[in-house]
Amino acid sequence: MGLVVKKNLHLIRHPLVQHKLTMMRRKTTSVTEFRELVGEVAMLMAYEVTQDLPLTWTKIRTPMGAMKAPVLQGEKMVLVPILRAGMGLLDGMLRIFPSARVAHIGIYRDHKTLEPVEYYFKASKTLRGRDLILLDPMLATGNSAVAATDRLKSAKPRSIRFMCLVASPEGVRCYQKHHPDVPVFTAAIDQKLNSRGYIVPGLGDAGDRIFGTI
Repeated sequence: MGLVVKKNLHLIRHPLVQHKLTMMRRKTTSVTEFRELVGEVAMLMAYEVTQDLPLTWTKIRTPMGAMKAPVLQGEKMVLVPILRAGMGLLDGMLRIFPSARVAHIGIYRDHKTLEPVEYYFKASKTLRGRDLILLDPMLATGNSAVAATDRLKSAKPRSIRFMCLVASPEGVRCYQKHHPDVPVFTAAIDQKLNSRGYIVPGLGDAGDRIFGTI
């Protein structure tokens, strides 16, 4: 089975996704390999994340004649990586949606309080009526994802989806408590958070491993 759905939580179990996630988890995986794997998994997950996007019909002409064919309905999609680690997922998503708009939201986690602090937000003039995909490799405490979703909801988009590689049970509970209407897509739900708010067994600090700042 490639997809397990429970209470708006979508666990993507496709063999290719799981295989590449295992490669990312390995401590010995280099920065170059890790970065490439993140992009590849983002591309694979994109198909599940967007499987219910609405379609409309348009008239086109093929080399053999005219027909009505399906196209995505509405304004261009907006991809929203949470800086900085979410940028690792962006390239893979843009390969699937090259015409998507990109908004950026900068949130860091205070290492003492584990609370989110927003320091940057940049988007097109309006997100109203658009489909948004919020990107972050890890759903740990859930606080940053909740804060980012609060920010995005205030712009009145048509829909929001949250995509991550690995989630903790605590993070899922936190996010669904605050945003039960937003579907969460992840490749794994790990055991727990440690005392520092990191996912165990996880894959380490995704931002450090993507950008080589270990």
